[in-house]
Amino acid sequence: MYVGALELDILLGDVHSLKQKRSAVRPVIAELRRRFEVSVAEAGHLDLHRRALIGVAAVAPDAAHVRELLDSCERLVAGRPELQLLSARHRLVGPEDD
Repeated sequence: MYVGALELDILLGDVHSLKQKRSAVRPVIAELRRRFEVSVAEAGHLDLHRRALIGVAAVAPDAAHVRELLDSCERLVAGRPELQLLSARHRLVGPEDD
């Protein structure tokens, strides 16, 4: 079993309040869950209205599948015109990491 984690640091465009931030981030989280069947949550920068840290986690029987899922998630977020992806950090844990 392989477990992968992805941290996406995002800069939001024309957002002036935490309420606007929620309305921009929620659809992204929902789309990631729906399209890729991964676990997703807003995991950081909770008090900043123009920044968001989205965490994505996936479990699969092989490392290649986990990498492919996380890369697809990153591409989806990077392709959203209302967001600017500042950084993406990938982590992979497998049976040899015990």
